[in-house]
Amino acid sequence: MRTLEAAERMSDASFTLETGRAWPLGAYPIDGGVNFAVFSAHASGVELCLFDPDDHREIARLPLPGLTDQVWHGWLPDAGAGLLYGYRVHGAYAPDQGHRFNPHKLLLDPYARDYAGAFEWHDTHYGYTLGAAGGADTFDSHDNAAFMPKCRVVDEYFNWEDDRPPLIPLAESVIYEMHVKGFTARHPDVPEHLRGTYAGLAQPAVIDYLVDLGVTAVELLPVHAFLDEPNLAAEGRRNYWGYNSIGFFAPMARYSLDDGPAEFKGMVKALHAAGIEVILDVVYNHTAEGDEFGPTLSFRGLDNAAYYHLQPDDPRHYLNHSGCGNTLDASQPNVLALIMDSLRYWVDVMHVDGFRFDLATCLARTGQGFDGRAPFLDAVRQDPVLARTKLIAEPWDVGLGGYQVGAFPPGWSEWNDRFRDDVRAFWLHDDPSAAALASRLAGSSDLFAHDGRAPQASVNAVTTHDGFTLHDMVAYADKHNEANGHDNTDGSDNEISVNLGVEGETEDPAINAARLRARCNLLATTLLSLGVPMLLAGDEMGDSQGGNNNAYNQDNETTWIDWAAADATLLAFARRLIALRRAYPGLRRVAWLKGERNGNGEKDVTWLNRHGRPKQPEQWENASNRFLGMLLAPYEQDGSGWLLLVNGEDERIDFILPDGPWRRVVDTDDPACLEDTHIDAPQYALQPRSLALLRRDAGD
Repeated sequence: MRTLEAAERMSDASFTLETGRAWPLGAYPIDGGVNFAVFSAHASGVELCLFDPDDHREIARLPLPGLTDQVWHGWLPDAGAGLLYGYRVHGAYAPDQGHRFNPHKLLLDPYARDYAGAFEWHDTHYGYTLGAAGGADTFDSHDNAAFMPKCRVVDEYFNWEDDRPPLIPLAESVIYEMHVKGFTARHPDVPEHLRGTYAGLAQPAVIDYLVDLGVTAVELLPVHAFLDEPNLAAEGRRNYWGYNSIGFFAPMARYSLDDGPAEFKGMVKALHAAGIEVILDVVYNHTAEGDEFGPTLSFRGLDNAAYYHLQPDDPRHYLNHSGCGNTLDASQPNVLALIMDSLRYWVDVMHVDGFRFDLATCLARTGQGFDGRAPFLDAVRQDPVLARTKLIAEPWDVGLGGYQVGAFPPGWSEWNDRFRDDVRAFWLHDDPSAAALASRLAGSSDLFAHDGRAPQASVNAVTTHDGFTLHDMVAYADKHNEANGHDNTDGSDNEISVNLGVEGETEDPAINAARLRARCNLLATTLLSLGVPMLLAGDEMGDSQGGNNNAYNQDNETTWIDWAAADATLLAFARRLIALRRAYPGLRRVAWLKGERNGNGEKDVTWLNRHGRPKQPEQWENASNRFLGMLLAPYEQDGSGWLLLVNGEDERIDFILPDGPWRRVVDTDDPACLEDTHIDAPQYALQPRSLALLRRDAGD
């Protein structure tokens, strides 16, 4: 039986569990019933709790009869999809040994595919007695089931028709980081009841926009089931970003109308049909259970010592490499299996195309710190299901030795914060020289050119969800996070930003023109550098967060994209750049630039001074020299040669052109001009603080 009606008919029946199977973990409809399997190495017993589908009243507690290799299991005949369940786990409550079993707490199945009902913060969620003198070492016997969602057995069937992964090569990718809700919450062409949902992202108006923009992949902020932190809930706020996971298989119900798994699949199917990949931002480094003073909701109650990194000298406390209270121990086989099973599920069953791993250094930690051959990294590298997916690391965490940019193994790409900082500083703060910018334009070989890695190891972005938007980066010199409720003490104080004369919005045409040019400089540098460009959704149209650089709890118009205020000139400029990158392989080369000559005797790259001659060592070393010419020899796949001119100075530079003829393709001093323009003169007038791209076609 695979219907909800089957579960309803059982609500008044007697229940008998048979032994069942130890694999696969989770709750699966099989052989006319449902098989349950859950890991716990140190438990003395596990109870399966069943709930009425209408009022979520607990109607049965059934000890799982099977125990095989630390997996507790049982099979419930005549059960099917729609059945609601949870677990209670018996064992020692011995915090000094790392054990926090408490059968009074209903626990979520780590492998649950969906939930019924909403989570409500309540004192009963804590395994210890709040306010007691013994703190987190005490034991609480109050039942929390009334305030917990219930796990729901899911029928995985979905009519995918002829859905196929787009399989877009990394070198051809343009990634678009977006929030499921924020992208459509104010979209005028999305039906109101679908705004902010998976189904909203599948609407034709949304997909047409993405196709016209030219991005190849959407990277969704976390959609794994997550919780709002208790302090946010008490303030009537939400965790908008979602970096507080509690379930690694269930889509966040907040973004669905009724059937989250099916609606998520429908979104993926619609995006794939348009040739757009789906990448998930995943948070396997910690869970919403926090430190020892946090609630007991799932992993802590199932087997605290097996799931988390505990302090070796005092296992009452957690190693907090994530900065969020706890860290999952991916070096442990059961945790590694959970993460790998989750990844394969989202690829096999939900058809996603890749993952961006939040605080990925956490996952590659062993007892000796970060290890490039950590079990997690080795497991991912050899997995045939993940072989075709895109794997992107946020290559740092908050622990000792956590900054590991460039240290991940082949097969991984990484968020490159050196690109972000050097590009911002060059255009906005005059700090790095042209040499630093040249390294970023050339794919950051100083960081990634080892172990056979290619330029596509670098994911290049000047903005992400965490920080200023592109609009705000040149409109605000300081953060303005008062709305977050922390007296403007949260968020980075080290944003590399400027206001160009006025803090915030202005009607001054000169300031607004300078801001537009600065935004175009940053966009163009991102999209014309070797590596994989990533844009923050809304940046291409000038979306603002009012100077808030840490809008993690702003589920409102602060973060929802304001479609009515789109900057048409900036949007057209972004579309032009993306179209050029996708049309010309020479702008997205797959190999490192080495300054070596090709078959035609031309160097693949020549760095030029303002006189059109190769830069000399003393010119590279001169920090005040902020001009750069990047001459790219014709690429075998399209035959066009390219010349990128960068002027970070406050004076116009009349650059002496190499042999042509040349066509101006882009100039950030005139972003509204989107047509190629033939250059008749032997020099090009590059305006102050601007960038230009010139092309020499095959046969010219």
